Amino acid sequence: MSHVKVRRIRKEDAPQVSRIARAIDKTAPAIDFRRILDPGFRTSSEAGFVAEVEGKVVGYMIGTVSSGSFGLDKCAWIVLFGVDPKLMGQGIGKQLAEKVFEYYRKRKIKNVLTTVKWDSTDILSFFKTLGFDRSEFINLHKVLK
Repeated sequence: MSHVKVRRIRKEDAPQVSRIARAIDKTAPAIDFRRILDPGFRTSSEAGFVAEVEGKVVGYMIGTVSSGSFGLDKCAWIVLFGVDPKLMGQGIGKQLAEKVFEYYRKRKIKNVLTTVKWDSTDILSFFKTLGFDRSEFINLHKVLK
């Protein structure tokens, strides 16, 4: 595989990021990545990066900072992440994660959290290889009618 370049995410990346998200989960609801990636919508505490191969976006990872939530100190959350299914298992996700971790280390953030579906063993395994483990939280869910 060609050299992978990891850089800050831009609004112009929205169509390619959206393509990757749809390729990963065709049943997931559409996400308005143009709005998410709009500089006016983002905050300085957000870490958003893409991985490129030969100028084509092949992966993305977006994190945000939360402080004071549920008694936690300031911490980062990885909220959106994906790698082109054809290129999974080639270290692209790890490179993105390392860039996100570096971004938050520079901002003195020590804890990074994320949420993974219990039956997504491939994603669970990926985050385990990065050093993630269970947290003290349990996700709760309610459907509003």
